[in-house]
Amino acid sequence: MAHYRLHCIGASGNSYKLALYMNCAGLDWEPVGVDFAGGETRDANWRDHTNPMGEVPVLEVNGQFMSQSGAILTWLAETTGKFAPTADQHVEALRWIMFDNHKFTNNYAMHRFQKSFMPEPAHPAVLAFLRSRVEACYSIVEKHLTGRPFVLGERPTTVDFSMAGYVYYPADETGFDISVEYPAIHAWRQRLAALPGWKPPYQMMPVGSDLRVGMRRPA
Repeated sequence: MAHYRLHCIGASGNSYKLALYMNCAGLDWEPVGVDFAGGETRDANWRDHTNPMGEVPVLEVNGQFMSQSGAILTWLAETTGKFAPTADQHVEALRWIMFDNHKFTNNYAMHRFQKSFMPEPAHPAVLAFLRSRVEACYSIVEKHLTGRPFVLGERPTTVDFSMAGYVYYPADETGFDISVEYPAIHAWRQRLAALPGWKPPYQMMPVGSDLRVGMRRPA
């Protein structure tokens, strides 16, 4: 059994943040599949035992269970020293992780889910609203990454792994072609993809219920 066990599904970008971090950091970890589509995270026993918040990812370490990707990334960096922000970057790292969780990841993930994983097509007005929110926060990151290799400067940190959660899923699934629409973000994700240990999400986490089954495809 690996030292770190990540309870996850391949379609979860928040899970991918941790999987990518641990793989690139060379940590001893393994994915543990969760039947999200089958309702496992809503099961009372699962919540009592694994995560009362009813979400993935969950990191299991020495019999303890941790949730919330931003908190876990921070803890991993503090305990392993891998990809940790410097002391004078601590507040700036927290600022960007909070922006990521509240805006950058959140809006993109909601748009993707409504577009591709709902049982019925989302109302066009809903998708338009979510797209506008993605465009607003992505434009901020696009400007920030123009002229710098990583979010905090010259080297990757936990912030980059946090913000990378959803940027590697296929364009037909997300509704955004990052390579065309956001060249600075695309260049940044290519730099991350050049790190030893990088793999795309569905290869990194080939476990859990597959939300892609029956997903809608563009007309």
